[in-house]
Amino acid sequence: MLTNFNTRLIKGDDEPIYLPADEEVPYNRIVFAHGFYASGLHEISHWCIAGKARRELVDFGYWYCPDGRDAATQGQFEDVEVKPQALEWLFCVAAGFPFNVSCDNLEGDFEPDRIVFQRRVHAQVMEYLEKGIPERPARLIEALQNYYHTPVITAECFPWPEDL
Repeated sequence: MLTNFNTRLIKGDDEPIYLPADEEVPYNRIVFAHGFYASGLHEISHWCIAGKARRELVDFGYWYCPDGRDAATQGQFEDVEVKPQALEWLFCVAAGFPFNVSCDNLEGDFEPDRIVFQRRVHAQVMEYLEKGIPERPARLIEALQNYYHTPVITAECFPWPEDL
């Protein structure tokens, strides 16, 4: 699928980044952290959301504030992470791989509410399933299901305890 978009997934050493094609490298690169499978799926989820113009910008031109965020900045971070993490969860289910929501703020001056954030991500997954998954992530989900021989994705694949 990525070859249709002149894009390659590349194992990186440190922080993940998206790099558009340039004079030195003729293809776009989704660089994921430390060879972690989950990082690869997460970075692909950002690529799936980015439109054509954003895919021509380093890191899609998105705002990012690293670990160590205060409460207000963490809230902004979580707002922009709901859809990518929902897609990542769908990809994980399609690959038979466990998903863990990430608040990504280990060095912050407060403890993010992981349960509240996961509820938001879960709600977005349910919305994708009800209203339809966009074309690029749907194609990747199909490819992952074919490769890993996983069943069709339904809401039942995303159980959520009501008491959380």
